[in-house]
Amino acid sequence: MENKRGGAREGAGRKPKADEVAMIEKLSPMEDKAYEALKKGVEAGDFKFVQLYFNYYAGKPKETKDITLNNEQPIFSLGDF
Repeated sequence: MENKRGGAREGAGRKPKADEVAMIEKLSPMEDKAYEALKKGVEAGDFKFVQLYFNYYAGKPKETKDITLNNEQPIFSLGDF
């Protein structure tokens, strides 16, 4: 038995381009129906449809995080020597 450490793992990484092309070919006939469903959702004012539309049309807004520190804490403790 060989002891392997590191290297490529089975199933890791991007799927082959051929798989991606095959999926696009399967989904292409439904493109008009998908656009129509999106249009109906946006016209109905459904938030999720409007959000999806703008995420693709204008791009997702940049995420920001507000980090507030209430008190200072030492990064490390010197302890007893």
